[in-house]
Amino acid sequence: MAGENFVIGIDYGTDSVRSIIVDAADGREIASAVHYYQRWKSGKYCDAQKNQFRQHPLDYIEGLEVTVKKALADSPAGTAARVRGITIDTTGSTPVAVDKNGVPLALTPDFEGDPDAMFVLWKDHTAVQEAAEINQVAKTWGGVDYTQFVGGIYSSEWFWAKILHVLRSNKKVREAAFSWVEHCDWIPALLTGDQNPLTLKRSRCAAGHKALWHESFDGLPSEEFLVALDPLLKGLRARLFRETFTCDVAAGKLSAEWAKRLGLHTDVVVGAGAFDAHLGALGGEITPYFLSKVIGTSTCDMLVAPLADMGDKLVHGICGQVDGSIIPGMLGMEAGQSAFGDIYAWFRNLLLWPVETLVQQSTVIGRDVKDRLLAETGEKIIPELSKLAERIPPSESAIVALDWMNGRRTPDANQMLKGAITGLNLGSDAPKIFRALVEATAFGAKKIVDRFLSEGVEIKGVIALGGIPKKSPFIMQVLADVLNMPIRVARCEQAVALGSAMAAATAAGLYKTIEKAQHAMGNGFEKEYRPKPDNVGHYDKLYKQYSGLGSFIETNM
Repeated sequence: MAGENFVIGIDYGTDSVRSIIVDAADGREIASAVHYYQRWKSGKYCDAQKNQFRQHPLDYIEGLEVTVKKALADSPAGTAARVRGITIDTTGSTPVAVDKNGVPLALTPDFEGDPDAMFVLWKDHTAVQEAAEINQVAKTWGGVDYTQFVGGIYSSEWFWAKILHVLRSNKKVREAAFSWVEHCDWIPALLTGDQNPLTLKRSRCAAGHKALWHESFDGLPSEEFLVALDPLLKGLRARLFRETFTCDVAAGKLSAEWAKRLGLHTDVVVGAGAFDAHLGALGGEITPYFLSKVIGTSTCDMLVAPLADMGDKLVHGICGQVDGSIIPGMLGMEAGQSAFGDIYAWFRNLLLWPVETLVQQSTVIGRDVKDRLLAETGEKIIPELSKLAERIPPSESAIVALDWMNGRRTPDANQMLKGAITGLNLGSDAPKIFRALVEATAFGAKKIVDRFLSEGVEIKGVIALGGIPKKSPFIMQVLADVLNMPIRVARCEQAVALGSAMAAATAAGLYKTIEKAQHAMGNGFEKEYRPKPDNVGHYDKLYKQYSGLGSFIETNM
């Protein structure tokens, strides 16, 4: 019954963490709170020129405590006593080096300011060379090709590449690190009081998609393979894990310490963690063969299919296919784009340069006016560009851009690739360039769809969730026209956190299966974008130009 049982979904994003309290009976949001990582916000421990992006565990801990307590404070009296479960999702792969007690090295005195002792964020691309070596050794060492279930190509955004890079580059961390833990595994371990890296529950989602885990391998890649890759990895496999757990499994119950810190009770079940896009797919009510796209700074694309339908089929060039990584009992497939909204943000920042630099130096206006002008201009650039770009007919598009500003995640991961803008002339203004960038991100999305289709995996439609589907009808219409598919937008403002809440309700035993939790707690869809036939033909021509440009850049640049 409504009001009888509540669950908490905690969603760790790139910039912030959000906690929502949900009625387990119907998925109604009771309260929510968000906290922006203070160290990350100030730019600490990151170096964009080196593609280094690290986050301090204190940002995660502070955000956890602040958001849960704030959401509870904003809830009706008695809510805390009726909370039955908590599940967290995080970005990934985002691993951290830990000591024998499972404590991240950055939380120990000798490493508190060392970026290599912190969580290596998903978008960190410092391990490009290590990823290349993993791919080469997997294909040539004479044994099992451990990349076969991750599309045949290992990415610098993933677990082993990041670990190897840190081990090679930082002797002090190498000597102190007992094991490594994903962010989505560490928070549940923290909450339950079992941070022991040898016993804490590891996510099937994280392990299968990013750490080369598979049942047919008896877990992780063999010791022989890892030593062939680099002797620095010797013995690490034994200090990691063999078993993995789907999101419907309980990791344990809330420890007395964290029950007190959060204002909850020790009967609260803490579910095994997973990645944000995978649980977001649950919140967006994913069903077989409907592509779930979490669209924000980047995209993560999820697809599920019955195991019997897929058989032994291997889909080349995606980010993995894992039994139970999204819905237990189904094959979960992942793809995505390394940059989507980040490309629009880059263009906005490019245009803001005169305001940020020259206006701030002006002696004509005061500091307060300068700051307000910068804030107002920053807020208005993308909406105004969208308004003007929308008026440009697709048939007039002469500019073709390539969306590889942060490398390419799917298909065929390659983080060394760069973006491009072509077809410029003296009449190319900001709205026209912006439209070309929007079309480029849509073309990148189409490459993913085309790969699934060419590999024999059906796609019946698209489900969109995240900030961009809510805020930009222009971008979503271009995406629908380019894909030539209908796109349904999830109604829930916090579909990812809602997916975590669904998993929490299942782990707590309120529902027998994830599907039953989805059915009861789903919020439905608020809008559907349908392709405009007149635009589809024009985009087919531009897509061919985009593909040709991509081939040229990849071959020659």
